[in-house]
Amino acid sequence: MVEIVRTAAGNPPTFTERPPLRRRFEDKAPSPPLEGRSIPIIRARIAADLGVGVADVVIAGERGPLADRRVSRVLRDRAAREGVREEHFLTAPFELGVRQPDGRWLVVGTRQPFGLSDWQKRLALWFVLSALAMAPVAWIFARRLSAPIKGFATAAERLGRDPTAPPLALKGPIEIAQATRAFNEMQTRLRRYVEDRTAMMGAIAHDLRTPLTRLRFRIEGLPEDQRTKFASDLDQMEEMIAATLAFVRDTSRAGERTPLELSSLLESLCDEMAETGAPAEMEPGDKVVLVGDPMALRRLFANLLENAVKFGGRARARVFQDDTNVVVEIEDDGPGIPPQDAERVFEPFYRREPSRNRKTGGIGLGLAVVRSIARGHGGDVDLVNRPSGGLTARVLLPL
Repeated sequence: MVEIVRTAAGNPPTFTERPPLRRRFEDKAPSPPLEGRSIPIIRARIAADLGVGVADVVIAGERGPLADRRVSRVLRDRAAREGVREEHFLTAPFELGVRQPDGRWLVVGTRQPFGLSDWQKRLALWFVLSALAMAPVAWIFARRLSAPIKGFATAAERLGRDPTAPPLALKGPIEIAQATRAFNEMQTRLRRYVEDRTAMMGAIAHDLRTPLTRLRFRIEGLPEDQRTKFASDLDQMEEMIAATLAFVRDTSRAGERTPLELSSLLESLCDEMAETGAPAEMEPGDKVVLVGDPMALRRLFANLLENAVKFGGRARARVFQDDTNVVVEIEDDGPGIPPQDAERVFEPFYRREPSRNRKTGGIGLGLAVVRSIARGHGGDVDLVNRPSGGLTARVLLPL
């Protein structure tokens, strides 16, 4: 109360551990008024010290009667123990209003200054220093904790690029080790599933040669016109079987992956085709080194170049880098393909031209082999019709 009186008189004390008292003039009395056993006593003493009537003093705040009784009870107990007169005081937040002769109110109260107080600044400083001290330890701990997870993610990405990648090493926390073990088992089952299906398809195609050979001997006794038709059908069947066996052999063979420069590979393919009279050319582009199977990639681009020349009249190839991928585009000047067939042409044995004449098309495995090789390297291939005419085969391979 002494501090309030001094502030109201224009001589406020200086505090170091709490916000200072503020004085200002208002047109209305502060509200809501505080209630409690000690409030009338405080009002009377302040009114006496300031030389005004008790009715001209108003104490407002948010503290309720229960809190006031609790504080008063504590003060009464302490006063009883120490044998001294009971003291009264106000705790922030509060506002005390004194009516002035001109009708305005002099208001004295606590108001939080802009920014942090001294004790809040010291507490914030301790938090900052503690965080700086713990940052190296937390960084090391996070690195050790995230290293197995990072290796797990890298292995999952590598599996998409190379199905024959070696299994992960079982290390790290027990949860990571269990996830790694499950990942290795999944990789083994996927590889076994693909190998079993591929081997089954190859075995079926191989065993079909025996009945075809018997059919060739049996048609020798047929009339000439019928024998010619049967022989043509058998030739087509043998071509399909041979193409199937080649497809199985190429997709099941795990070639060694080495660094190779794609521009040089495409340029050599274009030069070989140009020597045979095929209009194929290589545009200047980026020199990009990719780790892959040289024989498989050579067959991928050779199939696309041959298709561009066969169905589009000419082939133009270029290589460039896009972010973390290398893009190979092979264009032709043909009529393109309907949008609904853009994905179907990659299905095995699907041909837009219904005949199986090798002069007008193929067996229907060329683009299936192309997509299989591209996805085996973690990439993909698609066909896009150009607005100006012609078709573009775009191969995307991750670096």
